[in-house]
Amino acid sequence: MTNTHAGFESLRDEAVALRRAGLSRRQIRDRLHVHNNDLLNRLLDGVPVPEWTTRPHAKDDLRARARELRLQGMTYDQIQLELGCSKSSISLWVRDLPKPERQRTSEEASAIARRGWEATLKRREEERQTTKRQATDEIGAVTDRELFLIGVGLYWSEGTKSKPHARRERVTFINSDPQMIRVYLAWLDLLGVERDRLEFRVSIHESADTAGAERYWAELVGIGVGALSKTTLKKHNPSTVRKNVGEGYHGCLTVRVAQGADLYRRIEGWWYGIVLGAERPA
Repeated sequence: MTNTHAGFESLRDEAVALRRAGLSRRQIRDRLHVHNNDLLNRLLDGVPVPEWTTRPHAKDDLRARARELRLQGMTYDQIQLELGCSKSSISLWVRDLPKPERQRTSEEASAIARRGWEATLKRREEERQTTKRQATDEIGAVTDRELFLIGVGLYWSEGTKSKPHARRERVTFINSDPQMIRVYLAWLDLLGVERDRLEFRVSIHESADTAGAERYWAELVGIGVGALSKTTLKKHNPSTVRKNVGEGYHGCLTVRVAQGADLYRRIEGWWYGIVLGAERPA
């Protein structure tokens, strides 16, 4: 028991030191190879989280500033334009303060309201992008094991599966997201699947820019357009309005691994292993 306690305290000292150095939970987990969340919680119990992993409490500052501007005689529209927050929030923050006298025309009020809404949208977009950047930074480097597990889950959600009524043990993956394709190819590289075993085929709506889509996907996967299999064209239904249009639409790319029956069986086994591992008590 003494050795176990000493081992925990030693590990906690390391975890606390890393936390105070500014590392996230994920970084500490990977550095110390602690993959049990309960144990990680105990190791970090009572240690403040780094400021960079939490969103700033900007609402408090906005509330104080909104009240200050209201006392200066500004309307909701003017405060929204100044701060970029919603009028519903402003109303909650300043409704106990005196209402200023109206000193502008309805046209001027509409113009201010419009600019205020634009400022709100801009602030929301900045917050959205900030959250995404922070989340991206939290990932850091991906280990081979992490990529391996990601790839198994990626295939089992997006790849073709054999069915009891139609046994087809083939490794075929199709997606319209180029980032998904890039991660999938990196996973196949990790598994040692040679690129000359891969067949690439574009699927796209018949009224879209087929040649442009073929160039796009060929460049993404690093092959010549002539190396693509014959493109599959989707028939147009005149009664429907297509939303997948514009320069950003490139259809889907299918990636098939030749002679992939053995690989398919391993993927299926890996996935069941993940399921069993997730269901086991920690």
